[in-house]
Amino acid sequence: MAKSFNIKNQGDIMSKRQELRDKHRRQQKQQRLIIIIMVIVGALLLTAALIYPSIKPVGDITPITTPREINAPVNMSTMGNPDAPVKVDVWEDFQCPACKQYSEQIEPQIIKNYVDTGKVFYTFHHYPFIDSQVTTKESNQAANASMCAGAQGRFWDYHDMLFSNWNGENQGSFSNKRLIAFADSLGLKMSEFNSCFSQNQFKAEIDKDFTDGKDQGVSGTPSVFVNGVHISPGYVPSYVDLSNAIDAALGGQ
Repeated sequence: MAKSFNIKNQGDIMSKRQELRDKHRRQQKQQRLIIIIMVIVGALLLTAALIYPSIKPVGDITPITTPREINAPVNMSTMGNPDAPVKVDVWEDFQCPACKQYSEQIEPQIIKNYVDTGKVFYTFHHYPFIDSQVTTKESNQAANASMCAGAQGRFWDYHDMLFSNWNGENQGSFSNKRLIAFADSLGLKMSEFNSCFSQNQFKAEIDKDFTDGKDQGVSGTPSVFVNGVHISPGYVPSYVDLSNAIDAALGGQ
């Protein structure tokens, strides 16, 4: 009886070992299957992320029905008489909400009262910093596109188009497709624009603007300087702030 018991006991042990081996194999198969599924899902998500920007609809565009009226010489991102007694330099990021406010509410008054009258030479400088922590680079691409429009004499119209169609930081307002659509809406020569835009033709100029701004002490936008003096640093300067500074620089002229 003892011998028979030992044989049966050994058989039970072998059977349990086989069950454990079978269970282990099943677990390994399940793990491999899970890994394969995760790899496939990851590849699909990556593919979708790469493809979606190219198929995403452009969305609504607010057109510029009336081009900006500037009664002063315009050269790329400058306007006015280069020999004017007062120089106003502004550093902006097209994704900056405060820049939108400044551009739409304050800048037109400066242009009308000082640039058009020959008292101020006005220069827009690029300071694309809002996209520094993301991969989409909407600030930089908007700057690039604006300069490509400027190469066709339409910087300021494109500038206005950008601010009119901005809907939030790094939210796709300035996707490449939309930036190209803005140019088309303005009636630019698209073959020239597309070539300029795709080659990032003005990268060196934009990078220089950014470096010059840092050297001047720019840490946010908009930053406005009158004859080299930073007006209301850390705040959006009001029209009164700027007009007082300009009048003081003019010295009664």
